[in-house]
Amino acid sequence: MEYNKIGSVLISRGLISEGDWENLSSKGPSTLAEVSEALVETGKVSETDWATTVAEAYELPYLPEITEVDQELLSKVPSDLAFKRLALPIRRDNGSIVVAVTDPEPEQVYEDFRILTGQRIRVEIAAEKTLRQAIQKSYGATVERMAADLGGGEKLGEGTDEAELEVDHDIGNLRELAGEPTVVNLVNLILFEAIRDRASDIHIEPFESELKLRYRMDGILKEMPPPPRHLRLAITSRIKIMAGMNIAERFVPQDGHIKLSVEGRSIDLRASCCPTIYGESVVLRILDKSALILDIEQLGLAEEDRAAFNEVIRRPHGIFLVTGPTGSGKTTTLYTALSQIFSPELKIITVEDPVEYHLNGVCQIQVNPKRGVTFATGLRSIMRQDPDVIMVGEIRDGETAEIAIRSALTGHLVFSTLHTNTAAGAIPRLLDMGIDPFLISSSLNGVLAQRLVRRICSDCKEEYKPSAEEKMLCRWQHIDKIKFYRGAGCETCGGSGFKGRVGIFELILLDDPIRELILKRPSASMIAQAAKTRSFREDGWSKVGAGITTLDEVLRVAVDD
Repeated sequence: MEYNKIGSVLISRGLISEGDWENLSSKGPSTLAEVSEALVETGKVSETDWATTVAEAYELPYLPEITEVDQELLSKVPSDLAFKRLALPIRRDNGSIVVAVTDPEPEQVYEDFRILTGQRIRVEIAAEKTLRQAIQKSYGATVERMAADLGGGEKLGEGTDEAELEVDHDIGNLRELAGEPTVVNLVNLILFEAIRDRASDIHIEPFESELKLRYRMDGILKEMPPPPRHLRLAITSRIKIMAGMNIAERFVPQDGHIKLSVEGRSIDLRASCCPTIYGESVVLRILDKSALILDIEQLGLAEEDRAAFNEVIRRPHGIFLVTGPTGSGKTTTLYTALSQIFSPELKIITVEDPVEYHLNGVCQIQVNPKRGVTFATGLRSIMRQDPDVIMVGEIRDGETAEIAIRSALTGHLVFSTLHTNTAAGAIPRLLDMGIDPFLISSSLNGVLAQRLVRRICSDCKEEYKPSAEEKMLCRWQHIDKIKFYRGAGCETCGGSGFKGRVGIFELILLDDPIRELILKRPSASMIAQAAKTRSFREDGWSKVGAGITTLDEVLRVAVDD
């Protein structure tokens, strides 16, 4: 890899600083894809800037757009290979085949395309979004087009009523429908496009007259072109087969698990089927291991809070809690904490439901109530494993809370999560679970509450003047001196103006006055007043001022602050 040249180009173009590059180099990315992941995936550099940087560093042509593709070449290269290698043959040139790529390094691309075309291969660089769209357009492989194609003519599965499939001998009919190439391809495309768009969840929902398809992207559900409703049973059955569920059972909720490999990335999907009045609703949670970046700087903590967080997670014993609603990034924060303190000298054990990502060097236990493994029983077992650090995925009841706190009091460092809206609310929640105030006061090191706001897309970011109403809502001193930004909407962000998310936080570290206050069973407001912590909105305002997010985002997420 032209590692140093990549850095020189990025710095000379003012895309990153020398300090940023030195910091990245110290973390040791060894391939172009890893450098791209560290810079583009985190929003530091846009896809377009990255592509032009690679083209300049490797002295290759840059393709701002891909408008025409040689159809004869497409017939020689299977679509699945183009998607897998993220490479598209576009034209012939002086006895060579020109292939559009984002990464000019992998030798397998040259080898595969040389064998398929029988000619020499020359590459040109395109931005990832541009290339993906060109591949989809060239092969006609989009959910929208396939859904339209399937919607006309002879309809696969039409007339297959649910009542007809309630008896055992019709299970073969379901399996046959689920195995049809059109259904297999459609389901694969739904999954692939969701992964490509960095969705966290896929929703397939039956209604009286339609089948809805929605992706949750950056925390917001977005409607996609719907598959034909007459394929509902076939699509649901295909997903249930992939997830190891019982396709004959359609009136009881089921959970399953799917493992995929997409462009060399290991993807896990947690599948859930739930019966509704119009059929089964399917939700797939996407867990992309390559997208998990355990970098404390990427969490979004302010410098002062980051220093405090670094200190509290390195204490020899005590319990540290992370709170927030479902999907607010609590698990990522805990995994980041474990990665920060990881050492061969420490025994780290977790008990989780589910184990979302595998951490090297960490013993992870999966909760399985059917086999008697709960958070409480798992914790008891962990205590016989000579741990130094324990992570409990969630404190759901008083029994788990008491075991976790007593573990912290016996010389262990414990991390866990609670479902409370604020950092101060964690203490009354523990009291409500029946935990003695003295035990809380003696064991609790701190509480971090968090929520996620969307980042402004770096490709379409623009300055604007806030309205009088926005200024009033903000109540920010020196507001006239602050520059406000928003995303205009572009191809990179799908027109939303946002790409990626970042946390806003409240952090409370317990000191002697707060420990004494806990003994009096205080309310959340009393604790917040004593802690004098920065609120969600205050942390959000600082990110607005830094051009990271918008006023509307902070107000949307911090509604009860």
